[in-house]
Amino acid sequence: MRHPKTLISAICGIGLAFATAFSVAPVTTAAAAAPTSAATSSYAAFNGSKAEAAGNKAFFEAVLKSVAEKRAANPGAQAVTVVYDASNAPSFAGQIASSASIWNGAVSNVKLQAGGNADFAYYEGNDPIGSYASTDGHGQGYVFLDYAQNQQYNSTRVTAHETGHVLGLPDHYSGPCSELMSGGGPGTSCQNTQPNAQEIAQVNALWANGLAAALAKVS
Repeated sequence: MRHPKTLISAICGIGLAFATAFSVAPVTTAAAAAPTSAATSSYAAFNGSKAEAAGNKAFFEAVLKSVAEKRAANPGAQAVTVVYDASNAPSFAGQIASSASIWNGAVSNVKLQAGGNADFAYYEGNDPIGSYASTDGHGQGYVFLDYAQNQQYNSTRVTAHETGHVLGLPDHYSGPCSELMSGGGPGTSCQNTQPNAQEIAQVNALWANGLAAALAKVS
Protein backbone atom coordinates (compact mmCIF):
# COMPACT_ATOMS: atom_id res chain seq x y z
CA MET A 1 0.00 0.00 0.00
CA ARG A 2 1.55 3.25 -1.05
CA HIS A 3 0.90 6.80 -0.07
CA PRO A 4 -1.06 9.11 -2.42
CA LYS A 5 0.65 10.11 -5.66
CA THR A 6 3.39 7.51 -5.37
CA LEU A 7 2.06 5.06 -7.94
CA ILE A 8 5.27 4.11 -9.65
CA SER A 9 5.83 1.01 -11.69
CA ALA A 10 9.04 -0.05 -10.00
CA ILE A 11 7.84 -2.49 -7.33
CA CYS A 12 4.52 -4.23 -7.41
CA GLY A 13 2.28 -2.73 -4.77
CA ILE A 14 -1.38 -3.40 -4.40
CA GLY A 15 -1.22 -2.57 -0.73
CA LEU A 16 -3.61 -1.78 2.06
CA ALA A 17 -2.44 -0.22 5.32
CA PHE A 18 -4.38 -0.81 8.46
CA ALA A 19 -4.28 0.84 11.92
CA THR A 20 -4.39 -1.87 14.52
CA ALA A 21 -5.73 -1.49 18.01
CA PHE A 22 -2.56 -3.26 19.00
CA SER A 23 0.85 -2.69 17.50
CA VAL A 24 2.40 -5.10 15.01
CA ALA A 25 6.03 -4.79 16.03
CA PRO A 26 8.68 -5.38 13.37
CA VAL A 27 10.68 -8.50 14.13
CA THR A 28 14.40 -8.06 14.60
CA THR A 29 15.26 -10.87 12.23
CA ALA A 30 14.35 -10.12 8.64
CA ALA A 31 11.54 -12.25 7.27
CA ALA A 32 12.11 -14.36 4.19
CA ALA A 33 12.49 -12.08 1.23
CA ALA A 34 9.50 -11.78 -1.07
CA PRO A 35 10.09 -12.65 -4.73
CA THR A 36 11.34 -9.78 -6.82
CA SER A 37 8.81 -8.32 -9.24
CA ALA A 38 7.66 -5.14 -10.90
CA ALA A 39 5.31 -3.18 -8.67
CA THR A 40 2.03 -1.60 -9.60
CA SER A 41 0.00 0.07 -6.85
CA SER A 42 -0.71 0.79 -3.21
CA TYR A 43 -3.37 0.69 -0.55
CA ALA A 44 -3.28 4.31 0.50
CA ALA A 45 -3.24 5.78 -2.98
CA PHE A 46 -6.47 7.46 -3.99
CA ASN A 47 -6.19 7.08 -7.75
CA GLY A 48 -5.62 3.87 -9.67
CA SER A 49 -3.40 3.60 -12.73
CA LYS A 50 -3.18 1.47 -15.86
CA ALA A 51 -0.04 -0.14 -14.45
CA GLU A 52 -1.87 -0.98 -11.24
CA ALA A 53 -4.83 -2.46 -13.10
CA ALA A 54 -2.46 -4.56 -15.20
CA GLY A 55 -0.72 -5.75 -12.03
CA ASN A 56 -4.01 -6.70 -10.39
CA LYS A 57 -5.01 -8.70 -13.46
CA ALA A 58 -1.63 -10.43 -13.73
CA PHE A 59 -1.73 -11.40 -10.06
CA PHE A 60 -5.22 -12.88 -10.30
CA GLU A 61 -4.33 -14.75 -13.50
CA ALA A 62 -1.20 -16.21 -11.88
CA VAL A 63 -3.22 -17.54 -8.95
CA LEU A 64 -5.99 -18.79 -11.23
CA LYS A 65 -3.46 -20.62 -13.42
CA SER A 66 -2.04 -22.38 -10.38
CA VAL A 67 -5.51 -23.33 -9.21
CA ALA A 68 -6.56 -24.49 -12.70
CA GLU A 69 -3.63 -26.88 -12.86
CA LYS A 70 -4.66 -28.43 -9.56
CA ARG A 71 -8.30 -28.50 -10.62
CA ALA A 72 -7.37 -30.40 -13.77
CA ALA A 73 -5.87 -33.10 -11.57
CA ASN A 74 -8.75 -33.03 -9.03
CA PRO A 75 -11.95 -31.89 -10.76
CA GLY A 76 -14.45 -33.25 -8.23
CA ALA A 77 -14.83 -30.38 -5.75
CA GLN A 78 -17.73 -27.96 -6.02
CA ALA A 79 -15.74 -24.87 -5.07
CA VAL A 80 -12.26 -23.81 -6.10
CA THR A 81 -9.75 -24.06 -3.25
CA VAL A 82 -6.93 -21.53 -3.17
CA VAL A 83 -4.11 -22.64 -0.91
CA TYR A 84 -1.92 -20.07 0.86
CA ASP A 85 1.32 -20.20 2.82
CA ALA A 86 1.51 -17.79 5.77
CA SER A 87 4.79 -19.11 7.21
CA ASN A 88 6.82 -16.11 6.00
CA ALA A 89 4.52 -13.59 7.74
CA PRO A 90 4.39 -14.86 11.35
CA SER A 91 3.67 -11.41 12.83
CA PHE A 92 0.41 -11.33 10.85
CA ALA A 93 -0.76 -14.90 11.48
CA GLY A 94 -3.93 -13.69 13.21
CA GLN A 95 -4.81 -11.15 10.53
CA ILE A 96 -4.21 -13.68 7.75
CA ALA A 97 -6.42 -16.27 9.45
CA SER A 98 -9.12 -13.65 10.02
CA SER A 99 -8.90 -12.53 6.39
CA ALA A 100 -9.36 -16.09 5.16
CA SER A 101 -12.31 -16.54 7.51
CA ILE A 102 -13.89 -13.28 6.32
CA TRP A 103 -13.72 -14.26 2.67
CA ASN A 104 -14.67 -17.90 3.26
CA GLY A 105 -17.76 -16.75 5.13
CA ALA A 106 -18.72 -14.34 2.36
CA VAL A 107 -18.21 -16.20 -0.92
CA SER A 108 -19.22 -19.64 -2.13
CA ASN A 109 -17.30 -20.38 -5.36
CA VAL A 110 -13.80 -20.15 -3.89
CA LYS A 111 -12.30 -21.09 -0.54
CA LEU A 112 -9.00 -20.06 1.04
CA GLN A 113 -7.05 -22.74 2.87
CA ALA A 114 -3.66 -22.79 4.57
CA GLY A 115 -1.37 -25.57 3.42
CA GLY A 116 1.55 -26.84 1.41
CA ASN A 117 1.98 -26.63 -2.36
CA ALA A 118 0.48 -23.15 -2.04
CA ASP A 119 -0.98 -21.04 -4.85
CA PHE A 120 0.29 -17.87 -3.18
CA ALA A 121 2.22 -16.81 -0.09
CA TYR A 122 2.25 -13.97 2.43
CA TYR A 123 5.45 -12.14 3.36
CA GLU A 124 6.21 -9.42 5.90
CA GLY A 125 8.80 -6.69 6.31
CA ASN A 126 9.56 -3.05 5.65
CA ASP A 127 8.99 -1.51 2.25
CA PRO A 128 8.67 2.20 1.40
CA ILE A 129 5.81 1.48 -0.98
CA GLY A 130 3.84 -0.28 1.75
CA SER A 131 1.76 -3.45 1.49
CA TYR A 132 0.95 -4.91 -1.88
CA ALA A 133 -0.03 -7.99 -3.87
CA SER A 134 2.03 -9.12 -6.82
CA THR A 135 3.38 -11.93 -8.96
CA ASP A 136 6.96 -13.12 -8.94
CA GLY A 137 7.12 -13.31 -12.73
CA HIS A 138 7.11 -17.11 -12.65
CA GLY A 139 3.42 -17.86 -12.32
CA GLN A 140 3.16 -17.51 -8.56
CA GLY A 141 1.39 -14.79 -6.57
CA TYR A 142 2.28 -13.29 -3.22
CA VAL A 143 1.09 -10.68 -0.72
CA PHE A 144 3.58 -8.44 1.10
CA LEU A 145 2.51 -6.88 4.41
CA ASP A 146 4.41 -3.78 5.48
CA TYR A 147 4.97 -3.20 9.20
CA ALA A 148 4.52 0.59 9.19
CA GLN A 149 1.27 0.62 7.24
CA ASN A 150 -0.19 -2.13 9.37
CA GLN A 151 0.44 0.05 12.41
CA GLN A 152 -1.17 3.07 10.75
CA TYR A 153 -4.27 1.37 9.34
CA ASN A 154 -6.54 -1.43 10.55
CA SER A 155 -4.35 -4.48 9.94
CA THR A 156 -7.14 -6.97 9.28
CA ARG A 157 -8.61 -4.58 6.71
CA VAL A 158 -5.21 -4.32 5.04
CA THR A 159 -4.82 -8.08 4.88
CA ALA A 160 -8.40 -8.73 3.74
CA HIS A 161 -8.01 -6.04 1.08
CA GLU A 162 -4.79 -7.55 -0.25
CA THR A 163 -6.41 -10.99 -0.20
CA GLY A 164 -9.21 -9.46 -2.28
CA HIS A 165 -6.60 -8.98 -5.02
CA VAL A 166 -5.81 -12.69 -4.78
CA LEU A 167 -9.47 -13.32 -5.51
CA GLY A 168 -9.46 -11.00 -8.53
CA LEU A 169 -10.73 -7.65 -7.23
CA PRO A 170 -9.14 -4.35 -8.32
CA ASP A 171 -8.51 -1.33 -6.12
CA HIS A 172 -11.23 1.34 -5.96
CA TYR A 173 -9.77 4.07 -3.77
CA SER A 174 -12.64 6.51 -4.36
CA GLY A 175 -15.12 4.12 -2.74
CA PRO A 176 -16.56 4.45 0.79
CA CYS A 177 -15.26 2.71 3.91
CA SER A 178 -17.98 0.07 3.47
CA GLU A 179 -16.16 -1.05 0.32
CA LEU A 180 -13.19 -3.24 1.26
CA MET A 181 -11.32 -2.53 -1.97
CA SER A 182 -11.40 1.22 -1.33
CA GLY A 183 -8.26 0.47 0.64
CA GLY A 184 -6.71 3.52 2.26
CA GLY A 185 -8.95 5.96 0.38
CA PRO A 186 -11.37 6.55 3.31
CA GLY A 187 -8.44 7.24 5.65
CA THR A 188 -7.00 5.65 8.76
CA SER A 189 -10.27 5.92 10.70
CA CYS A 190 -11.93 3.29 8.48
CA GLN A 191 -12.25 0.03 10.42
CA ASN A 192 -14.38 -2.03 8.03
CA THR A 193 -12.90 -5.45 7.32
CA GLN A 194 -15.80 -6.95 5.35
CA PRO A 195 -16.43 -7.00 1.58
CA ASN A 196 -19.74 -5.49 0.50
CA ALA A 197 -22.46 -7.28 -1.50
CA GLN A 198 -21.10 -6.09 -4.85
CA GLU A 199 -17.58 -7.29 -4.06
CA ILE A 200 -18.91 -10.66 -2.92
CA ALA A 201 -20.93 -11.07 -6.11
CA GLN A 202 -17.93 -10.10 -8.24
CA VAL A 203 -15.67 -12.69 -6.59
CA ASN A 204 -18.30 -15.41 -6.93
CA ALA A 205 -18.70 -14.58 -10.63
CA LEU A 206 -14.95 -14.55 -11.25
CA TRP A 207 -14.43 -17.91 -9.62
CA ALA A 208 -17.48 -19.51 -11.20
CA ASN A 209 -15.78 -18.70 -14.49
CA GLY A 210 -12.45 -19.79 -13.08
CA LEU A 211 -13.91 -23.13 -12.08
CA ALA A 212 -15.37 -23.58 -15.56
CA ALA A 213 -11.99 -22.81 -17.14
CA ALA A 214 -10.23 -25.24 -14.83
CA LEU A 215 -12.75 -27.99 -15.50
CA ALA A 216 -12.43 -27.37 -19.24
CA LYS A 217 -8.78 -28.33 -19.01
CA VAL A 218 -9.83 -31.81 -17.86
CA SER A 219 -12.16 -32.50 -20.79
